[in-house]
Amino acid sequence: NPTCSPSRASLLTGAYPHTNGMLGLAHRGFSLYDYSQHIVHTLRAAGYVTALAGVQHIAEDRAGIPAWKTIGYDQFLGYPYTAHRNAVAFLENPPQQPFFLSVGFMETHREFPPLDEIEEDPRYCLPPAPLPDTPETRQDMARFKANARFLDNKMGQVFEALDRTGLAENTLVICTTDHGIAFPRMKCTLTDDGIGVMLMMRGPGGFSGGRVVDALTTHLDLFPTICDVLGIDSPPWLQGRTLLPLVQGEVAALHETIYAEVNYHAAYEPQRAARTSRWKYIRRYDPRRGPVLPNCDDGESKALWMSHGWAERAPEEEALFDLVFDPHEAHNLAGDPAHAGVLRALRERLHAWMVETHDPLLAGVVQAPPTVVVNDPNGISPGTPPVPAAQVMGRGFVKVTPERGSVI
Repeated sequence: NPTCSPSRASLLTGAYPHTNGMLGLAHRGFSLYDYSQHIVHTLRAAGYVTALAGVQHIAEDRAGIPAWKTIGYDQFLGYPYTAHRNAVAFLENPPQQPFFLSVGFMETHREFPPLDEIEEDPRYCLPPAPLPDTPETRQDMARFKANARFLDNKMGQVFEALDRTGLAENTLVICTTDHGIAFPRMKCTLTDDGIGVMLMMRGPGGFSGGRVVDALTTHLDLFPTICDVLGIDSPPWLQGRTLLPLVQGEVAALHETIYAEVNYHAAYEPQRAARTSRWKYIRRYDPRRGPVLPNCDDGESKALWMSHGWAERAPEEEALFDLVFDPHEAHNLAGDPAHAGVLRALRERLHAWMVETHDPLLAGVVQAPPTVVVNDPNGISPGTPPVPAAQVMGRGFVKVTPERGSVI
């Protein structure tokens, strides 16, 4: 899922968002159906101490119970701005038992640092497709790259602590992100620019040697992989597959097709997708004819598109892309008779997955709980609780103060 909380929930429960309940953002009121499905509970039963440093974004503080306790961590090591330092301190004085340490960083979420605080020169920062190469998008990309550099430095401090303490050899390190970068037609979209994430791993189980594996994988595969590396039974709700046969060279592929979804971000925007090694099929279930603008982060790139009429450009209800000849997913082949067979096959495959996983979208509109804050395309929907003005962070996004546990 190319949006924050649902992606993180899938990673840490091993189940699709519509299965685990995280249909939207935690700070807007969404939550897991069952927090005992979080990986910390499986690992605690195997003798692990669990600790959180920084961002988690799948639970909120409620009724005096901190979010980290709702999830089930044993220890909370502090808020995002000090997550790297607190993680280093934890590694320098580790518990006697084996441990699971989640280190969550604010970077590379927006807002990006201002130009006068960065080293990058916007003139030489090429923006990624599908964005045009303009002064505005180069500036946006320069600020993003600076943010990524700050992240790299913080991650480096944690990795150096693993080396310095002698823990690196016996620690499985998983480095990933929750969705594509926060630019138009990336984050919160089912293009590869939205659902494609970084995944780098090192440590026991064959994760060494600097290899690159090009097979299709998903965040759902990480929970069963951890169980496999540890030699413990995987819980029955997992919907992914262990990566070990792939990493150890026993198979060339794990998945013929992977699936992705969007339900809620700042606003309701129901979508589903099926992706094979060559083809991408996307189906929208939203009757609105324009882009759902609150679901795109504010910034120079969005402002540029808006100034050129993006709000009037209707997204396709159904799309088929040939990722070999069209890797940027710019040419919709859904209406091309020459590709009718591929379209029909992927349409049927997506429907079968929705039936198999009991997708609530099959029954119509996926309703948000009454306590959830949801925007319509032009603001907050009538009847929903208002977001405090001090917490609004751009159109449709909420800044959660450090006292509440994270910055989004």
